[in-house]
Amino acid sequence: MSGFSAKTVVSADKLGRTVVRIAHEIIEKNSDMGQLALVGIHTRGAHLAHRLERLMEQFTGHRIPVGELDISLYRDDVAARGSLGVRSLLTQPEVKGTNLPFSIDDKTIVLVDDVLFTGRTIRAAIDALFDYGRPARIQLAVLVDRGHRELPIRPDYVGKNLPTSQDERINVHLEEVDEEDEVLLEAVEVE
Repeated sequence: MSGFSAKTVVSADKLGRTVVRIAHEIIEKNSDMGQLALVGIHTRGAHLAHRLERLMEQFTGHRIPVGELDISLYRDDVAARGSLGVRSLLTQPEVKGTNLPFSIDDKTIVLVDDVLFTGRTIRAAIDALFDYGRPARIQLAVLVDRGHRELPIRPDYVGKNLPTSQDERINVHLEEVDEEDEVLLEAVEVE
């Protein structure tokens, strides 16, 4: 018999401090705030992008455009991967909608996501972005990098590196979606 065990690896306080640190790092690396925009990948990446925008406005007094990107139709592994990476045939992806209320042309776009794993989500996001224009450059901010890359993608801003095994899973909870902030490490327990 097997089940899941979950352990909190990032508390609400630490998650909040981590997002503040990422906001400061983005500001430090981008001197021209007028050419900067944040684009969050649905679902939790979009909420993180809005948090970063509020913090960055508080720190700089400059309002950064923020958008939300749905990459479900751009993924190359939708029908191939189930939970925990187990190969299975999935149902149709849930389309959440893209909202980019600004031109991305010639801007520095900071893609924001909660967890970086294989890199396939980011590849899909980059493909989706190029359907909306041609940014000057794209940077990547992730709350958690868990390793196991399948594509040569590296984040510019990382909240926490959490090396995992293939049978473990990182589950990010955000107050906007899950009513609490925390990062859990879930593992399969075999009895």
